[in-house]
Amino acid sequence: MKHFFALLLLCCLLSGWTMAQKKNAAKRPKNLTDEQLLDLVQKQTFKYFWDFGHPVSGMARERSNTSFDYGNEVVTTGGTGFGVMGIIVAAERGWITRQQAAERVQKIVNFLWKADMFHGVFPHWLNGETGKVIRFSPKDDGGDLVETSFLFQGLLCAKQYFTKDTPAENQLRNKIQWLWDGIEWNWHTQNNQNVLYWHWSPNNDWSMNHQIRGFNECLITYVLAASSPRFSISPQVYHQGWANSNYFRNGREYYGIKLPLGFDYGGPLFFSHYSFLGLDPRGLKDNYADYWEQNKNHTLINRAYCIDNPKKYKGYSANSWGLTASDSYRGYAAHSPTEDLGVISPTAALSAFPYTPEFSMQALKHFYNNLGDKIWGEYGFVDGFSEHHNWYADSYLAIDQGPIIVMIENYRTGLLWKLFMSNKDVQGGLKKLGFQSSHLTTEATK
Repeated sequence: MKHFFALLLLCCLLSGWTMAQKKNAAKRPKNLTDEQLLDLVQKQTFKYFWDFGHPVSGMARERSNTSFDYGNEVVTTGGTGFGVMGIIVAAERGWITRQQAAERVQKIVNFLWKADMFHGVFPHWLNGETGKVIRFSPKDDGGDLVETSFLFQGLLCAKQYFTKDTPAENQLRNKIQWLWDGIEWNWHTQNNQNVLYWHWSPNNDWSMNHQIRGFNECLITYVLAASSPRFSISPQVYHQGWANSNYFRNGREYYGIKLPLGFDYGGPLFFSHYSFLGLDPRGLKDNYADYWEQNKNHTLINRAYCIDNPKKYKGYSANSWGLTASDSYRGYAAHSPTEDLGVISPTAALSAFPYTPEFSMQALKHFYNNLGDKIWGEYGFVDGFSEHHNWYADSYLAIDQGPIIVMIENYRTGLLWKLFMSNKDVQGGLKKLGFQSSHLTTEATK
């Protein structure tokens, strides 16, 4: 009996400590300037990748909670790429030292060097301790080309950033290049078809049979596939595969705003974030679109829909907008104007800072000042909330936290855009596919 009460007391103490810790982590300084608020949001969100990074691999955990029957061992390939970009921001802003940043990225790269890969392509999920693949779905237990492209969008930025002639940074650049050189992008054309396939598995071959066609978050996949120094795709794969679908071209107006590409109303906002963490959309054009116009108009349509609020959800307004994939009261969902569950995802408006800075700042101030006691916590803003359903997530996801840090930085300094677009392989790939960009007029760095 004595042991029972001792255990009960210990549990109470631990519970109280945890609540106090969470409350302390969620403290919100008041009366911040715009610049101070941006600093705080970036720095607090960065903690997800730095403090919560997997202790063995250094990679980003998929999410902060352990729902959906997986635990803390699951690390995410694409989310890690976003996190690497966040680490570069942290080093540049002095939250960590350059040496600390290099060591963490080197830890990640050394882990990937020994982890499961398939024709150079990494799976969606890895076990952060062993490097073994964790299947994402029953037949998705091999290479995931899209997640790999998100990963290398970040690693190529790291290669451009860590340029000092030191043993540590030399080794880091070399290993990133060797991993990059080894990705067999053309293997994913499944016997030389003019389209890329998302998945391949040694156990299930091509049975997932998921062609990557636009327009969505996967533009970066085709750009990197064209940029590969050893296993590049032909331009025909881009033009006949990516740009050939029933929902690629749009050209219609929504709320008086023209949408060049994509689904009606544009789809979830992560379409204009994930590929453009590194790809600079300013002046980026090809045969199909001006990508600055595409992304800005997509954002404006999404916001206009939330203001219109045809389903009359509580809380939607000019200050509270942004529909994209995130957790919801029903589980994970790809929120958009055509799949609207009444859930606002903070990453949607905050990762849109480059496109709509005034409107994104309005949303940020509302989220922080008016809703912060419910949605601000240890790693920044939680993944989603619904005032209508009185639901506020207690989770954070790597693929939602990362773009907040990176896109706010691109808005402020263009740091990741400059790094990624300076890579000689990327410049070659963009030229190969017929893109125009001011970055292509300057000589790439090695």
